[in-house]
Amino acid sequence: MKFSMKHLALVIGATCFTSFGVMAKDVSIQKSELSSSVAFNLAVEAMNQCKKDGYAVTATVVDPTGRVLAQVRDNNAGTHTLESSRQKAFTSVSMKRPTADLMITINDKPILQPLQYMDENLLFLAGGIPLKEKDMIVGGIGVGGAPGGHLDVACAEAAIKKHLK
Repeated sequence: MKFSMKHLALVIGATCFTSFGVMAKDVSIQKSELSSSVAFNLAVEAMNQCKKDGYAVTATVVDPTGRVLAQVRDNNAGTHTLESSRQKAFTSVSMKRPTADLMITINDKPILQPLQYMDENLLFLAGGIPLKEKDMIVGGIGVGGAPGGHLDVACAEAAIKKHLK
C-alpha cells in the first residue's frame, strides 16, 4: 500500500494533536471570577463608608483585565473622581499591589518613577487595592475623592472586609 505525502501529513498532524491533548490534561487552570453583584456591593459599600465618614467619593471595581464591573459616584463627589477611582482600581490589578505601596515605592526609588508613565490608565495614588480570592487576583477596587489617599484606602478596606473576607 502506497502512502502519499497527504496521508503522511494527516498522520503526523493527528499524532501531534493527540499528543497535545494528552499534555493539556496535565495542566490545571483555575479561574476565580468576581460577579457583577459582588462588584456592585463592594463599590456601594466603599462609597457609603466614606459618606458615613463625611467624604463624597467615587468607588470603582474592575475585573482582572482592568475593565469596569461597577462604578458608583456620590452626588457630591467631583467629576474627576470617576476617572481617578477607575485608574486606581486598574493600577492595583495591573501591578498586583495596592496603589499606596506603589506610590511609596516610586517615591523611595526614583529610578522606578517612569513606571507611572508606562500606561495612561495607571495612577500611583493611594486608594487602589487588588481583590483576592484564595491568593488569586479577581479584580481591583479604587476609591477617589476623600481628602487623603489613606481615607480612600480605609473606605475600600471596609468594603473588602464586609464583602470578601
